[in-house]
This record gives sequence, C-alpha cells and structure tokens, in this order.
Amino acid sequence: MRAGAAARRQHPRAHAEVSRGCRAMSGAGAAALSRRLGVVLLLVLAAVLGAEGKAHKYEDALQKSLLYFEAQRSGRLPHSQRVTWRHHSGLTDGLEQGVDLVGGYYDAGDHVKFGLPMAFTVTMLSWSMIEYGDDVAAAGELGHALEAIKWGTDYFIKAHTKPDELWAEVGDGDTDHYCWQRPEDMTTSRQAYKVDREHPGSDIAGETAAAMAAASMVFRESNPHYAHLLLHHAQQLFEFADKYRGKYDSSIAEVKSYYASVSGYKDELLWAALWLHRATGRAEYLDYVVDKADCFGGTGWAINEFSWDVKYAGVQILAARLLLRGEHATHHRSTLEQYKAKAEHYVCACLGRNMDGGADANVERSPGGMLYIRQWNNMQYVTSAAFLLSAYSDYLAEAGVRTVACAGGETVATDEVFALARAQVDYVLGTNPRGVSYLVGYSAKYPNRVHHRAASIVPYKHSKEFIGCTQGFDHWFGRRSSNPNVLVGAIVGGPDRWDRFRDNRENYMQTEACTYNTAPMVGMFAKLNRMARQEREHGSTPVASTAAEV
Repeated sequence: MRAGAAARRQHPRAHAEVSRGCRAMSGAGAAALSRRLGVVLLLVLAAVLGAEGKAHKYEDALQKSLLYFEAQRSGRLPHSQRVTWRHHSGLTDGLEQGVDLVGGYYDAGDHVKFGLPMAFTVTMLSWSMIEYGDDVAAAGELGHALEAIKWGTDYFIKAHTKPDELWAEVGDGDTDHYCWQRPEDMTTSRQAYKVDREHPGSDIAGETAAAMAAASMVFRESNPHYAHLLLHHAQQLFEFADKYRGKYDSSIAEVKSYYASVSGYKDELLWAALWLHRATGRAEYLDYVVDKADCFGGTGWAINEFSWDVKYAGVQILAARLLLRGEHATHHRSTLEQYKAKAEHYVCACLGRNMDGGADANVERSPGGMLYIRQWNNMQYVTSAAFLLSAYSDYLAEAGVRTVACAGGETVATDEVFALARAQVDYVLGTNPRGVSYLVGYSAKYPNRVHHRAASIVPYKHSKEFIGCTQGFDHWFGRRSSNPNVLVGAIVGGPDRWDRFRDNRENYMQTEACTYNTAPMVGMFAKLNRMARQEREHGSTPVASTAAEV
C-alpha cells in the first residue's frame, strides 16, 4: 500500500510517439488506419446517442473546474476561500532558506510544490483566458479565473528572488509520499530547491517565463501595474534561461523521480519566446523562434503529445497562428510554414489521419474514442489536446482556412478538428462507455475515492486533532468508503486504453488528479457553454461530441 503511494504519478516522458520524416504506409499501417476509422464511427455513434439522451451543462463544469484550484492552494487561505474543508498550510515554506515561499499550488494529491507543472498550469489557465476570457466572463466566472491565475503568479514573483535565481521546488517527494496527512498537519520536509547560474534550469525558468508573460496579457486591462510586473519577471527569467542553459533535473536531483525534464529545455525556450512575443510584440523574440527553429527541434520534431514536459506541439501551433494572421516579416515566412506543417501533424495525429509515418504517426484511440497516449494519468493528454485542437480550429477559421493538410496528402475539414476537441471534452464529462464523469463533482456518477490526502481525511475544521504521518495510512487511506471531502472540479487520471476505470484510492494511476489536467478545460468549458447557449437560442439541440462528422 505505502509503496504504491510513494510511487511516481507520472510515467517518464519518452519520445516513442515522436517521428522524424515520413515513410510509405505499409499494409499493416493501412489496416491500423481502418481500425482507427472504425473507432471514429463508434465515437460518432456514441456521441449521437449521448446528444439525444442529455446535453452537458458546460457552465456547471466551468464553475466546478475553477473551484478545484482553491482546493489545491498552499499558504494562508483568504476569507473568500470557497473550499471550506481546506485550511492554512505550508506557512513556513522557505523559512530555512531565508526566503518567503508561502503560497502557490500543490500539484496533485500530495503536498510538494513542483515548479514546472505549476508554471504549466498557470500558462494554460492564462491561455484559456486569452482565447476564451469573454466566454468565462459571460458565465460570471471572470473573478474566480483571475484569482486562480494570480494565486500562482504571486508565488512565482516570490520564487524569483534574483534575476538569475528561481526557487523550483518546496518539499521532498520521497518523504512526502511515505506520509498520508492533511496539508494542515504536514510533518514532512519543506526543504526548498533553486536553480541559478551555477545550477541552471532553463526548462523551469522558461516555463515560468511563459506563464508570467501569458498572465501579463490577462491582467493588462484590469491590473496594468501587476501586468507590467509580471512581464518584467518574464523577460528576466527568459534571459536567465537562455544565457545559463541546462536541465533543471540535472541541478535538482530530488525532482528526477517525479517531474523529470525528459524533453529537455529547448522546447521551453521556444515556448517562452513565443509567449513573450505575443505579450510584447517585440520582433527579437520572433527572430529567436525562427533562428532556433531547426537546432532546437521546433521544426524537426513531429509530436503526438502536449504536456507539462513536452511543449513542441504548443510551440508549433502558436507559430502557425502568426503565419495565419500574417504577423511576421517576409524572411520569417518559410520557417513559420515549417512550424505550421508540424502543427498540422499533431492535429492530424489526434484525428488519426496521418497516412505517412508508420504506426507512431497517429494517436491511439480507446473503443469509446478517448485519445490514448499512456497508462499513467492519460487524461492530461486528453484535456491538453482538446484545447490545442480547439484553439487551432479557431485560428484557421479566423484566417478563412477550411482544411488541414495531413502527412500523406489527405486533407481534413477544420470543422472536424473542433468536433474532435468537443468529443474529448464530452468524454471527460460522461459521454463514454462507462457513463462516468471524470470531472469530480459533475453529474451523478464520478470518482468518489480520489487519490488525494486532504480530500480523503476528515476536514481540519471538523477535527483539529493532529493526524500523524502513518496514522493517515492506518485510518484513512485504506478505507473503502468515499472520501469525506469531494474534490470538486478535479479531473482524475482517467481510464485505460480500453475505457476501463477502477475507482480506488490505491489506484493512483487513474484516480489521482493534477492541476494541469483541469487548467486547459477552463477555456474549453467556457467556449462550449457559449456555443450551447447559442444553439439553444437558435432553437437547435446542442450537439454532443463528433455527431457533426456523420
């Protein structure tokens, strides 16, 4: 039991899904494509049946998703805290090192503050607001969304103590995972770890720069002074990341077993440069992305996943946006076209429509239509893919482009791109073979035994009696009953490649939720809520999933 709780929540990031170059499709490849098309038809059928049965309540899903981030807060909680079963925690973080590192987010069901996934979470929350902020505001959730972002960026400001110094982690994963305690009772190590000139971390510094640059755009109108401060930190962090290059897990050994940077730091440098270009409009950042396109892999890697570690697909889609909008100099065009080709490889891989590249050229689908990358916390790839597909379909529509070019010559209508994005969101919400919502607290059937220390133990406000490290395992972890606290808005790791799911607290591969699972869905729920409202106003039934493909 305890060994399982101490294990990693994430599978190491390998590039098994990455393909350089194209090959003619073999007979086996054609057969695989035929199977994929069969899966698509099954998904369409399930979507139609789901649409006829019940339309999803996207506004409810949006409200719940933002509530989740309050459950993940570390530090001194405000009077406006809505998740009342949580209390103050981590109030001495950074004290031993002489810095104030109170605040930020716990990434999942434990109490370590990992900087890389936290920064990616804030980047995706900010991107959600940049693309769909008006939809979030129309649903009455603007204030909560801004609070969710600011809780992270306030922490990053604290953690960036010098131009070339960033605190990357608070807590030790090994000791933390051998305890099952509420965060309010923590007795585990709160050692803090940093990157600096002598111990570089271009990946975490780059991602934090991206998060703060993206967030600066979100706060530009409502809080211009704060937006300027965020942008200042972002520019300093990017300069630090680029000047002192290195992987943060080579400088901080403690992170290797949990959030190792398998993809390296080059994708984060491109990612940060693109966000700084979007936030500032300064040509030097786009020059960087174009000049480093080949040597940093931006136009070389054909990627099938997008995650806290692997940013290439996001880089390629942001670069393609600049091409589609004409926001570039003439000498940038040919390189941006290469970025766009790789962006469309990702899109087509999700659709299963790349005819060249062999078995790894497309993303596997479950029988119920879920995009499947790997066993451990697969839902993170589902939610991030849904967001990228939706954003890219919007960029294409704005540019008047109606098709996507896939490897091997096939073209796909942009409507089909968004239909798949919507299908993945609806799968998360319950349009799946099990009829389970993997968004906790949504609908009548959802996971009740989420692998989450705070949610699985009696609330601090009901019982302030101290619960020790092993006492939590003995009295709470192994209980078969539902968690006493519902982790509303969390998106758990989700089902396996056959749509099978076991709601068990020990099954951390499937029942642990992470902040970066939910972050992309804030924008998606807001957009789909607006679309569903428009469909109702025009007298049409909201269409679930990929029924439009029929």
